[in-house]
Amino acid sequence: MSMAPSNDGFLLLDAGLNLIASNDLALQVLCFPSGAGRIKQPKVFLADRVRTTLLDHNREGGTAFVKEFKSGKRRYICKSLQVACNGSDSPQPAFAVLLERATTNSHSALAEISAQFGLTQREVETVEFLLQGLTSKEIGARMNISTNTVKAFIRLIMVKMKVSTRSGIAGKFAGSGAGRSSVVRQPVEGDVVNRRREYSREYSEVG
Repeated sequence: MSMAPSNDGFLLLDAGLNLIASNDLALQVLCFPSGAGRIKQPKVFLADRVRTTLLDHNREGGTAFVKEFKSGKRRYICKSLQVACNGSDSPQPAFAVLLERATTNSHSALAEISAQFGLTQREVETVEFLLQGLTSKEIGARMNISTNTVKAFIRLIMVKMKVSTRSGIAGKFAGSGAGRSSVVRQPVEGDVVNRRREYSREYSEVG
């Protein structure tokens, strides 16, 4: 199954990290330097590349993906989102993975603004995940810290940036290039309502 054309590579995986769907760019990125047209069994090939290239083997306690990887001379940001689906289709999607080409401008803008507001390295890491649209619980899982610690980081960031909401933090980076294409949108409609409720709770708690 192939997805619509995009500027980013996209993968939809089941709980066993087997491919459910992808777009052509994901295949091009992960099969480099071989040509995508030479791959006889793309689903099998991509499933193997996901395990060898995108899976973070240094993390324990559940499935975790790397934050960055290289394909040839190009560097890509790997953004993963755990998804849930209420339907009865099989196989059930478990992970949505976005492969976004890293740009020097986006990283330099993030570093520049972070330095402007005196953010620590852990606060910068929190902001990076925040710009990806992750919840506090998801950020905590990525950083190996508790949800309350994440919320404490976010409060400190808000104080330093003189804003009162998460969207206020994102607004500081808007237009700088640091937040370009940063939000990972939920590809499975059945889970949208649940995530909106979770975001709403966090905005009220932190903001």
